Amino acid sequence: MAKVESKTTLAKSDLPDVLREMLLIRRFEEKVEERFRAGELPGFLHVTIGEEACAVGVCRALEDGDVIASTHRAHGHTLAKGTHPNEVMAELYGKQEGCSHGYGGSMHLYDVERGNLGANAVIGGGLPQITGAALAFQMRGESRVAVAFFGDGATNIGTFHEALNMAQLWKVPAVFVLEDNHWAESTPESQHSPIRDLSDRAKAFGMKAIKVDGQDVEAVYKATRQALDYARSGKGPVYLHLDTLRFSGHYIGDPQVYRPKDEAKKLRETRDPIELLRAKLSMPDSEFEGMDAEVTEIVEASVEFAKNGTDPAPEDALKNVYA
Repeated sequence: MAKVESKTTLAKSDLPDVLREMLLIRRFEEKVEERFRAGELPGFLHVTIGEEACAVGVCRALEDGDVIASTHRAHGHTLAKGTHPNEVMAELYGKQEGCSHGYGGSMHLYDVERGNLGANAVIGGGLPQITGAALAFQMRGESRVAVAFFGDGATNIGTFHEALNMAQLWKVPAVFVLEDNHWAESTPESQHSPIRDLSDRAKAFGMKAIKVDGQDVEAVYKATRQALDYARSGKGPVYLHLDTLRFSGHYIGDPQVYRPKDEAKKLRETRDPIELLRAKLSMPDSEFEGMDAEVTEIVEASVEFAKNGTDPAPEDALKNVYA
């Protein structure tokens, strides 16, 4: 496997491109929400608005050959891992040109060629998958790491405990990335977990834990590099706790009666990861607007690509069925 030069921190020259990538994810999901509400997209839709620094910070730190498994909230991870917006949008429209050839939709985005082993609608479903992939890398003597994304609600699922227990027992090269937005669908963390710091979950397995601000893309990148280097060196898996925020509901159309009406608005005003990085860069309005126009054009083009895509044949529904 080819390897990239190991960098423990993001270079200042990289930050505008990092901002552009986060903004692309934001504009992509805003467009997806618009088209979903217009009735053009089937199924359910879960957006990652507010959590872009997690996806970009983690995926930018990966090396060639590293793999990920995502969640039902997968658009950001998939785009950050390198799948073209055209392929993601086509998948949401159920077209053969989609990254899962129209079979998966929003909650089942796959791109194995780019190291994405897939999103999973089952809570915690990717965790044992990643433990298995990491075990394979270990047994083959490959310098690769497997990374699982999951939310705070998944820390109460049996597969979470089973996967982390086996990963630590076998010292496999895995990184378990908790995107802790403090909501398990509509249940606040205080009502589903007896502990207030979910980093403590790692203690049960004797696993190394790292916790950082998930709204700070530089901090996410740096922590991910530390976790990857630790896992790749053969010391065992790492539990990476990203403290993040979900600006939208659990799904598009969620009335969010479980939290104050103005909470998301206030969070956007103070903890938006895109605005935080833009402020750090002191980027002029004209430069930001130019970047915004560029990514918006890419997103609009992806919608046209998807609409002009190929609908699967009805009989295709019976392909790849094994039971």
